[in-house]
Amino acid sequence: MRTLVILTLLAVLVMAATCYESHESMESHEYLNPFLNRRRASDFIQADTRLRAITQERIRERSKAPQEHQRELCEDYYPCEMYAFRHGYAAAYKHYFGRRRTK
Repeated sequence: MRTLVILTLLAVLVMAATCYESHESMESHEYLNPFLNRRRASDFIQADTRLRAITQERIRERSKAPQEHQRELCEDYYPCEMYAFRHGYAAAYKHYFGRRRTK
């Protein structure tokens, strides 16, 4: 019985020590208003650099140099690609796509 009283008092002391709300926690501005302003809500979030890199890559794809565009056309056509291995992409593009025929 004596140990039960001692354990109960000890439990009450531990609970009082851990559940006590100090004065410092009352001074916090989150205690009064826990929600952020809509304009300040994204201030702490960094912009996604990976998304920015993907966007820049898409912009670069739209504005390719003419030589790169010609090389890609030649790479898609197998005979042109084989010709390019021997003579270069500029000569291969000129050989296969340089003289376009119109009717």
